[in-house]
Amino acid sequence: MSGLQLIIGDKRFSSWSLRPWLALVHAGAEFTEVAIKLRQPNTREEVLKVSPSGKIPALRLEGGALVWDSLAVCEWVAEAYPAAALWPADPVARAVARSAAAEMHSGYQALRSNMSMDVAAIAPGEGETPECRADIDRIVALWSELRGTYGAGGPYLFGSFSIADCMFAPVIFRFRSYVRGLPKVVEDYMAAMLAHPGMQAWDAAGKAEAAAP
Repeated sequence: MSGLQLIIGDKRFSSWSLRPWLALVHAGAEFTEVAIKLRQPNTREEVLKVSPSGKIPALRLEGGALVWDSLAVCEWVAEAYPAAALWPADPVARAVARSAAAEMHSGYQALRSNMSMDVAAIAPGEGETPECRADIDRIVALWSELRGTYGAGGPYLFGSFSIADCMFAPVIFRFRSYVRGLPKVVEDYMAAMLAHPGMQAWDAAGKAEAAAP
């Protein structure tokens, strides 16, 4: 499949953009990127030119239809590229994976607000409020449970790489920047995610953005 166009924000900052980008890359999809610089006076104006919802990321399909939610784009990728197996094959594991992805999609507001994703940042402890700590503890417990219950087949949350990993990918960068003293199961999962070729490519591009004048 060709002719796909993914509209994203800065790779340094855009946690929402990372998720569908990573799904597309993992699936081996051919797509072009349209990058819109965030945190600029004209950012919203530029976004509205390509995404009437005013939100990015958004995926422009062949024929012109727009998919404008990160989880919806990931779901589209799973359907369009079934060989990528972006959801677990087992029905129970698949339902749990969807629950985990949805929890990330709608939750953890304190973590989002206080530990904003910045792939170039190294600031241990910065932004850690009690509410943020509660989010961190929940994520640690969830990852530990998923790895223990479903992770025997590989290094990711459900063994093989899935949309659940895509949805939590920005948290990997947040934890690397701000959080220390994590359990070994979490550190091992983070190491596996940071070794993923898509994560490495995004990380390098985000750091290059940070270094640019």
